[in-house]
Amino acid sequence: MELKQVLGKIEESREDMVRIMSEMIRIPAIAPVNGGTGEGKRADMLAGYLEGYDSIIRDDVRDDLDPSVIRPNILAKKNGKGKGTVWIVAHTDTVPVGDLKDWETDPFEPVVKDGRIYGRGTEDNGQAVLSAMFASKFIPKGMLSKRSIGVALVADEETTSKLGIDYLIKKGHFSEDDVFIVPDWGSPEGDLIEVAEKNLIWLQFNITGKSTHGSTPDEGINAFRVGAEVLAELMAEFKKQFPKEDPMFIPKASTFEPTKSPGTVMNVNTIPGNFEFSMDIRLIPAYSQDDVVAVAERVAKAHEERTGAKISISEIQRHTSGKISSTEGMVFDALMDSIESVVGKRPRPVGVGGATCANFFRKEGYDAYVWQKGGGTLHGPNEYVVIDNMVTDAKVFATLFYKLCV
Repeated sequence: MELKQVLGKIEESREDMVRIMSEMIRIPAIAPVNGGTGEGKRADMLAGYLEGYDSIIRDDVRDDLDPSVIRPNILAKKNGKGKGTVWIVAHTDTVPVGDLKDWETDPFEPVVKDGRIYGRGTEDNGQAVLSAMFASKFIPKGMLSKRSIGVALVADEETTSKLGIDYLIKKGHFSEDDVFIVPDWGSPEGDLIEVAEKNLIWLQFNITGKSTHGSTPDEGINAFRVGAEVLAELMAEFKKQFPKEDPMFIPKASTFEPTKSPGTVMNVNTIPGNFEFSMDIRLIPAYSQDDVVAVAERVAKAHEERTGAKISISEIQRHTSGKISSTEGMVFDALMDSIESVVGKRPRPVGVGGATCANFFRKEGYDAYVWQKGGGTLHGPNEYVVIDNMVTDAKVFATLFYKLCV
């Protein structure tokens, strides 16, 4: 079958893509650590649409927090005659919905409107799941004279990837002959390819003071006040100690953002004895996470001595950036050419602050590339995917398959 015919079949599959996406979104896939039940039911549903492959491997992992929950990984392949596989890697889990009041529609009841599908997980990472499946769907497996075609639907990307891509790499499912495309970040025009990521660390700060009545604050230690002062100094010190910029990255500077903070007391007239907040920190590769921890510990110690509060710092997660993926050679040129032939623009390589499955491959010494068309509503309320973008991505990946596999 000629590439032109395959692209035509993808174009004709819009309604099927919308239908399958909608069916998928109706099945929540949130990790137990975030109050969900994992990706099991969603994986079962998607597996029913994986047809025409030479092999489909399902590698299930039990969740660390709740062993009764299975975190499934699916690897589907059409075998080629040459060495290596061109993998499209997509994740099936999602983040929580956040505040339901911010949603205009039910996040798990997809709405198709104005060329978009609204719902939690449509863009992140449903767009990649559907484009990977349909890019490979219409290419006959018997005509692969070069590399194999692979679709990897993985778990646990939104938390640690420990039970997903990290587990699969360590188990030996991939090789140095493979090619890795991760559609988990993109630009509206499709003119950027992510080839590098920042160092990431999430820190949690727990402040223990002494609770008392709101009318007698001097008799207690206001943990909320101490925490606010610690945070203010951390923001200033991080900016001072880590000022370098790298123009390759978007954004070009390191970022230090306070994010999660549970409630303190239930009533206004009680001085809180405990306060907690977390920070999402993403560093250009010139800096290490250990440098950040050292600054945080110094600031915390100074505030302990000043206030009498106890301040503990715990590390929730860290990802150390791997090598920058090569922007030379046949594979990168083929990806560039495939994007240009479908989108009409020749992309340029960039680095980003986001942490994707691609970095796990880079840490193993492999090249991995992050690309899709779109981006902007992931993790927010009223998340949506543009149907045209989903179809375009599938055409780009099918074109890449023809260049590297057929």
